[in-house]
Amino acid sequence: MYMSAASNLRSNDQFLCSICLDVFTNPVSTSCGHNFCKDCITKQWDNMDSCQCPKCKEVFKTRPVLQVNTSISESQMIQKRRLKIFEIRESLKIKQQKTAEKQAEDAIKHLEKQISELMKRSSEVEQLSSSEEHLHFLQSFWTLKAALPTDDWMEICVRPPSYERTVERAVSQLEEMLTENMKKTKLKQIKKFAVDVTLDPGTAHPNLILTDDGKQVKVGDVWKNLPDSPQRFFSAPCVLGKQSFSSGRFYFEVLVKGKTCWTLGVVRESINRKGGIKVSPRHGYWTVVLRNGNEYKAGDGPSVCLHLRSGPEKVGVFVDYEEGLVSIYDADTAVLIFSFTGCFFTEKLHPYFCPCLNDRGKNSAPLIICPVSQTERTKH
Repeated sequence: MYMSAASNLRSNDQFLCSICLDVFTNPVSTSCGHNFCKDCITKQWDNMDSCQCPKCKEVFKTRPVLQVNTSISESQMIQKRRLKIFEIRESLKIKQQKTAEKQAEDAIKHLEKQISELMKRSSEVEQLSSSEEHLHFLQSFWTLKAALPTDDWMEICVRPPSYERTVERAVSQLEEMLTENMKKTKLKQIKKFAVDVTLDPGTAHPNLILTDDGKQVKVGDVWKNLPDSPQRFFSAPCVLGKQSFSSGRFYFEVLVKGKTCWTLGVVRESINRKGGIKVSPRHGYWTVVLRNGNEYKAGDGPSVCLHLRSGPEKVGVFVDYEEGLVSIYDADTAVLIFSFTGCFFTEKLHPYFCPCLNDRGKNSAPLIICPVSQTERTKH
């Protein structure tokens, strides 16, 4: 398990320098937002006539002042402490001295406290980095950096005990806590890209009922006499978001509580809206569907069955246009439901909503676009 954890740390792209292809050493950020080892980028610029970002190829007129990326540095410190916990846990498997159990518990509590402090400090740095008051950020940054733990935790060792259940339980609980905290932290960062989405009545199927504010949709019993425009769905009870996106990142949330059938995600603007709909990336659909109350699938052509511990009541949809990424979350628990990666977008994307048929009242609840509880939002 220790080797597996070490391998995971090295294989995580967010901790790898794109120059040396190894885990960051003294990570720094350029003004264009990309991260490198300090020595790697410094040596590369020393051997070049001009300073250029190796990742996005942006050329700087003057050599940028490199700033230490404390968020990555602290994410690495957290991971290394987690590896140490795994090492302690492995050492407990060799049964010898019972007196070492207390030492192991104390060591893990000490590491757990440091991880908690580092995660809190990382969150504080993240908040400061988004501030427009640059002087305040610099002053606070050096205060936070000075408060980092400096004890030599790598020297911690534990003699193998004969009883290990208590410590193993404590480590398992710590792992679960860290996993949950990381999930929530990641979704919290994603929510910064929340956008205000409304339904486009000009695309709505004639059986759909939309509220006046464009935030709710359900299937009705009456077929409305509406013009068959090129934009309107006629074969399936679907509707698009009025907003479209051709760059950047965006996120929105939809309440699905009480429904037994729905489809949510994003689609390209040129999708077929009249004939049979094939829900797959190849045909311009990046969606997750619910059928029969508990059958979840991702339309990944072929579809992928999803095994969820519990069904979401609120779904979050996140898109990174340039990275070719569509991720769909349980917005309440921060659990990732499914991610479409390596997508190649060439046209506008629209939020996509399908409340499905009523099923004799079993699926009569509406899809509701919810406000995202996040103070910072990206402007579009």
